[in-house]
Amino acid sequence: MSAIPIGDDSANDDPSHTVCPVCDRRFRPVGRGLYCSSTCRQRAFRLRHRQPHPVTLSDLADRLRRVRRLIAQTVYECPACQERFLGERRCGDCNLMCRKLDLGGRCSSCDDILTVADLLDIELHGGDAIA
Repeated sequence: MSAIPIGDDSANDDPSHTVCPVCDRRFRPVGRGLYCSSTCRQRAFRLRHRQPHPVTLSDLADRLRRVRRLIAQTVYECPACQERFLGERRCGDCNLMCRKLDLGGRCSSCDDILTVADLLDIELHGGDAIA
């Protein structure tokens, strides 16, 4: 029969220190503790049970505005010739101010200017979820 009882928490191979998986601090575990503090334990629980936050067009526009890229990622369309521009507010041929369509960019395969609604093939409004 073994001298160490089964389930004895003090019978570790290396009982000196371990690393907290949340904050990467070294600590001396107590019992079967995985975390250095109750704060790290609670944070790990919240990270495991976090619900994904859906991204909306307004969230995306706010992020682009913060990094000063909103105009560069906005698609405009000329009211006369129906040509689309990315980040340009005035049509060079007609010399007219274009109307704002939506956020968008250039297609990687055909190099056309597309909006988010074109890519998703749905009609979006300001706060509708896109992802």
